[in-house]
Amino acid sequence: MAGRLDGKVAVITGAASGIGRASARKFAAEGAHVVVADLADDEGTALAEEIGGCYVHADVTDPDDVQEMYATAVERFGGLDVCFNNAGISPPDDDSILETELDAWRRVQEVNLTSVYLCCKYGIPHLLERGGGAVVNTASFVAVMGAATSQISYTASKGGVLAMSRELGVQFARQRVRVNALCPGPVNTPLLRELFASDPERAARRLVHVPMGRFAEPEEIASAAAFLASDDASFITASTFLVDGGISGAYVTPL
Repeated sequence: MAGRLDGKVAVITGAASGIGRASARKFAAEGAHVVVADLADDEGTALAEEIGGCYVHADVTDPDDVQEMYATAVERFGGLDVCFNNAGISPPDDDSILETELDAWRRVQEVNLTSVYLCCKYGIPHLLERGGGAVVNTASFVAVMGAATSQISYTASKGGVLAMSRELGVQFARQRVRVNALCPGPVNTPLLRELFASDPERAARRLVHVPMGRFAEPEEIASAAAFLASDDASFITASTFLVDGGISGAYVTPL
C-alpha cells in the first residue's frame, strides 16, 4: 500500500533528534526518500541507514552548506519535493530581554530564522523545477502568544518564521508551492527535558496551561508535518498550523 509521500524526496533539517528524527521516520514510513540533514554525524548517519535515506552534514546557517544539501538530494534521488525546515535551538542564555546578551540573541536568530530564509531561498527553486512542492517551516505556538517565562530571541525568531512562511505561501501559491508554518506546543524532546531538569518550577508553569494536561510527543508533531507535506493538504498554504494541545485556545484549563 502506497503512503501519502510515496516517491517524494524530502529534506529534513535538524533531523538527527527530537521532532526531526521522528519526522524522518514518519516521512520514510509514508514512502518518501529522506535526506537527513544535521550536524550530529553519528546520530544522523545511523538514522539515515535505518530509514534507507541519505545523511548530509549541514550547517543550515551557511549558504554553501544549504545549497550542497539540496544538491545532494537532487543527485541522490533525482529531485526535491518537500523541504521541512525544522532545525532550531533554545539555549539557556536566551532568557528575559533584561538578561539576554546580544551574542545570544544573534546566535538564536541565525539558527532559527536565518536558516529558514536560506533553506527557502535555495530550496524553493528546486520545487519550482518539479512543478510544485511543499515547504514546512517549524515555528512555534509562542509566535502567536506571549509568555512571562520569556526566551526573547527564540520567540522573536519563531514570529519571523511565521510571517515569512505566510508571505511565501501567498507568493508561490499559483506556482503550486505550498508554504506553511508548523506551530508546535511544548514537545517532549531533549530540549524540554533539559529545561525540566534545570528548572522544574519554570517547566511546571508551562504544563499548567496545556488543556490536554501533557506535552506533545515528537511523533505527534511528525504526523502533522507529514500531513502538511502531503497532497492531503493540497489546499492549505500560508497557514499557521497549530499543534499545541489547545494552549492557544485556552483561558482557563481543566482541573
